[in-house]
Amino acid sequence: MAAPIDPSPDPAAPTVTPRSRIVLAEVSRHGHGPARTRTELTEQTRVGEALVRGLVRAQLALALRLSLVVAIGLGGLPLMFALAPAAGAVKLFGVNLPWLLLGVGAFPFLVAVGWAYVHLAERNEQEFTNLVQRPER
Repeated sequence: MAAPIDPSPDPAAPTVTPRSRIVLAEVSRHGHGPARTRTELTEQTRVGEALVRGLVRAQLALALRLSLVVAIGLGGLPLMFALAPAAGAVKLFGVNLPWLLLGVGAFPFLVAVGWAYVHLAERNEQEFTNLVQRPER
């Protein structure tokens, strides 16, 4: 059998008050966000300079990497023919292989490297733009 419940409240029991939220400091959204980053870029503050310097470094690193690809790709041909003189004597379609590689094959290679550079440089710029326009957290 259950104990009887006393309907009168206990005078020693603490009264429960509704919870209230106390805000000590509120983060202001005014002055932050993409506009602030753009302002730092246009006013060339230290943060803006660091952002632009990062983009320039990324573009320079990309250019150096692709220059290395071109130097190895085209510069390696004379080295290959020097190390393997028999490869220089090979004829394709009645034309010597060195002439085909340097006279015909070099242009598509350079176009492909140029296309890759433009594509990757635009990607770097898009990432920079996304970084600048991203709302700050």
